[in-house]
Amino acid sequence: MSKKLIITEKPSVAMEFAKALKISANRKNGYIESDDWIITWCVGHLVTMSYPEKYDEKLKLWRLDTLPFIPHEWKYEIIPNVQNQFNIINELMHREDIETIYNAGDSGREGEYIQRLVFMMVKPDPKIKMKRVWIDSQTEEEILRGIREAKDLSEYNSLSDSAYLRAKEDYLIGINFSRLLSIIYGRKLAERIQEKRASISVGRVMTCVLGMVVSREREIRNFVKTKYYKIIGEFGNEETFDAEWKVTEKSNEYGTPRLYNETGFKKEKDAREFISKLQGKKAKIVELKKSKNKENPPLLFNLAEIQNECTKRFKIKPDETLEIIQNLYEKKLVTYPRTDARVLSSAVAKEIKKNLNGIAKGFKNEEIQKIINKMVDEKYSTNLLKTKYVNDSKITDHYAIIPTGQGFENYDKLPELQKEIYKVIVKRFLAIFYPPAEYNRVQVTIEVYKPEDEEIEDKNVETFYTSGKVCVKQGFLEILRPNEQIPNKLSTDSGKGVDNSKDSEEQKLDNGHKKETESKNNNLEILKKLKKGQVLDLKDAHIKEAETNPPTRYNSGSIILAMENAGKLIEEEELREQIKGAGIGTSATRAEIIKKLEKIKYIGINNKTQIITPTNKGEIIYDIVNGSMPDMLNPKLTASWEKGLDLVAKKEIEPDEFMFKLEKYINSKFDRLIMKM
Repeated sequence: MSKKLIITEKPSVAMEFAKALKISANRKNGYIESDDWIITWCVGHLVTMSYPEKYDEKLKLWRLDTLPFIPHEWKYEIIPNVQNQFNIINELMHREDIETIYNAGDSGREGEYIQRLVFMMVKPDPKIKMKRVWIDSQTEEEILRGIREAKDLSEYNSLSDSAYLRAKEDYLIGINFSRLLSIIYGRKLAERIQEKRASISVGRVMTCVLGMVVSREREIRNFVKTKYYKIIGEFGNEETFDAEWKVTEKSNEYGTPRLYNETGFKKEKDAREFISKLQGKKAKIVELKKSKNKENPPLLFNLAEIQNECTKRFKIKPDETLEIIQNLYEKKLVTYPRTDARVLSSAVAKEIKKNLNGIAKGFKNEEIQKIINKMVDEKYSTNLLKTKYVNDSKITDHYAIIPTGQGFENYDKLPELQKEIYKVIVKRFLAIFYPPAEYNRVQVTIEVYKPEDEEIEDKNVETFYTSGKVCVKQGFLEILRPNEQIPNKLSTDSGKGVDNSKDSEEQKLDNGHKKETESKNNNLEILKKLKKGQVLDLKDAHIKEAETNPPTRYNSGSIILAMENAGKLIEEEELREQIKGAGIGTSATRAEIIKKLEKIKYIGINNKTQIITPTNKGEIIYDIVNGSMPDMLNPKLTASWEKGLDLVAKKEIEPDEFMFKLEKYINSKFDRLIMKM
């Protein structure tokens, strides 16, 4: 009797497949078997690329005459501590009763690579049908759909090609340039860090991220704070409010060297002199805009966004966040975590009521139930199809991370932190069904002139600005910021100029950098009473000391976002557009890169704040790379390689073309570096 073999990425996933297929047979040594099915598993990677010494024993020594090392027949080997499980899979794949093999590895590039390496080493009978299970969650319904709709494995060959090339690229760049730079600069590095010997570790992604961290640190270190002096005017008749001065072409100060920027003076004495000239003048409202603004709920979480959110909220590292969400995925609570998309597919959107109904019936959490009850009572629409939250063109392998509406039998057993992170995902999901937040806003422009002038002239006029904003309907804010008070905020809208903040680095990250100056009245009602053309008294004017601030350091979450959005760091607009959508690394690998940089002591991460700083060793490595092959530090090189891998996966370029360009890059870089010696 013929059977079908399913190979999953790990034992826990295999158990879920067995439950979905109603297989109750006893677990055997490394697999589960029933009358129709056999389910086995990898345990992560079973196969790895061989080190150079496996090609030639002489390559064990790091010597210049053996570089660059670029094999044309690649060697792979079984990882020793998982040899037994490989042997089990090998034996099962060669059983005569197997008619179909299902690759049920993790649904992404890395998951594809893990399984393809096994298939490459096992070499199953070509007569056996090979299929690929591609799922977005581990619910029973999704597993059965994935098996039922499994496509021929060849449909994923381009993804496999991309995965092999990514591994080869990392291998070649890592081994060749780590060896080369260690040979050239290793002794110098050892002397500077006061060790007997030292090697230099270079990586396609890792070195670029180190460059981002060191560059930011040096920008902060070299930043010189500059004081400047703003002018705040107090206006009104019976009731008063504050407004901030800003230079215009009508001002006597326009174009003078006394100004630091358009909102302030370089010297306090010049600011005081300016104030003295305002005495006895009148003011008139020349522009008054009243508007209603709406703020829509944010997009859903992808992996980078939830990692950043968890770093800010719970002060945990990205790899810990990924581990937690992977566990929530395996417990059927959320969809696939390693995704770059922040939207849903139209197919999922059409069935989204299943997720909502599942949460409503199964998640016995008072806070969440209150949110859902309001959705029902207020009859909020659940039709997402024509909203920004559904966009098939912005989805590659998987849609955004959302709750499945299932798996609640596992929720109570979770550690408290995992429960909290699950609730964060649920709230972000439910928020998209809530209405926008609504604000009333008043913007006022005031011109100050001599009281004897009947009309305001086009010169000798000083202009002040203020605005007020109040939230009149919280909408989705009830979910995402329920404890946040939305005050009647009266602010001096000043345009450019950064006020000094006394907040700590951690507080800056949590609170944001934009701060509005609130008047002593702090009441929008005053502005709402004003009218265009109204003449006001200039009651008083005073100086507000301001100070420029350096950029903030990355934390372990914000660096993940910066890696994802590497294109924004590239100055050339044409190139930025060309590599749009390609970041540094992938959602599956970014956390590991940060972890590795910390492990090899190139960066340090504060456990309390998660702030990242480079170590002394990391800065020396940066200088060595910057002086020898600076493009390795530039996001555009790393992002362009990532874009190339994406083009291979999409069948837009051939794997051989990518490999040719990679080998050409390595050889040309070696030629230039050796010439410098």
